[in-house]
Amino acid sequence: MPERTLFDFSSTSIAGKRADFAAKRGSVFLIVNTASACGFTPQFKGLEKLWEDYAARGLVVVGFPCNQFGAQDPGSNGEIASFCEMNYGVSFPMMAKVDVNGASADALWAWLKGSAPGLLGSEAIKWNFTKFLVGRDGKVIKRYAPNEEPENLRKDIEAALAA
Repeated sequence: MPERTLFDFSSTSIAGKRADFAAKRGSVFLIVNTASACGFTPQFKGLEKLWEDYAARGLVVVGFPCNQFGAQDPGSNGEIASFCEMNYGVSFPMMAKVDVNGASADALWAWLKGSAPGLLGSEAIKWNFTKFLVGRDGKVIKRYAPNEEPENLRKDIEAALAA
């Protein structure tokens, strides 16, 4: 069986529409589990800046709200979308709220974790704002810790865009 890639997955947008990753085949993706009431929530600003700076070159930033860490995103998808837009000017694609760990983990997140385990080989997502960089071939390039500022990903993003 061929190895799975990002393009084998689809999700539901925060507005409730089907979002098929294959439609953006050839793009570089930065996929992030987000939360509205987390100490790392200001990273929305940095993620938006990456989206603004690199979208024209093929970067797609995708946020997945998750309420599994300290119940820091309890709102509805509509409330989360409003919060992100109003407070951080988020215009990059946001998906519907998902679980990233456990038996109910979203299939995409199970694949991401298996493709790029974290510290000491652990697959579990440790906290909000864990980031995955996915190359134009749909394969995970790198996993970043929640405290890694979006600005620090520029070198890797530029390398992925140039590949």
